[in-house]
Amino acid sequence: MIPLKDDIPARTFPFVTISLIVVNAIVFFYQRSLDVRSLTNLIYRFGCIPYEITHGIDISPSSGFPVHFTLVSSMFLHGSWLHMIGNMLFLYIFGDNVEDWLGHGLFLLFYLGCGIAANVAHSLFSFNSTVPAIGASGAVAAIMGAYLILYPKARVLTMLVLGFFIRFVMLPAYIFLGFWIFIQIFSSLLSIGGSTKIAFFAHIGGFFVGLLIIRKLKMRRTLGWRI
Repeated sequence: MIPLKDDIPARTFPFVTISLIVVNAIVFFYQRSLDVRSLTNLIYRFGCIPYEITHGIDISPSSGFPVHFTLVSSMFLHGSWLHMIGNMLFLYIFGDNVEDWLGHGLFLLFYLGCGIAANVAHSLFSFNSTVPAIGASGAVAAIMGAYLILYPKARVLTMLVLGFFIRFVMLPAYIFLGFWIFIQIFSSLLSIGGSTKIAFFAHIGGFFVGLLIIRKLKMRRTLGWRI
């Protein structure tokens, strides 16, 4: 399922969402300019390596930053065109409305904070792994969790691809996002004890952290409290 657009227009220009997309694109193009050795070094320096996070030990070429800095830096690295474009598409579709609701500054803090939490979740479930995790997926998943709370009845134009069969349908957000998180949970259970290149627990952790934070903030706003 590939989202193409939703039916909730943003009331303000999504400066932060667009800026995040631009920064991720610039970093990716920089990655593409590197030779294989330099790219590998970059990923090991700035990717989130669970062993480093859980043990507080720098086992990769030093970046000059504290080891836990990779909880943030890894969010701006991507492994392929599909990886980068997919994450940025989901951020573009769902990010503007969440930014609208939170405001620009708080949205940036939400994005980065949830991305960090997602990387922590991945590290805890891959405690001794020395494979660097990269990508904005955890932070973007948090945006999706937030969107589910804020706009559950919004409709998402979705491209369904089943082999050579392609169909365009409008799906309620709660169905699209509910199915997405179900696939992440199901896939994570299948991956236990095996090997996978996808950090499913980062997706799950980010989604539910974002969902719970926005749920709490929405309750406070409903009661007339300031966020």
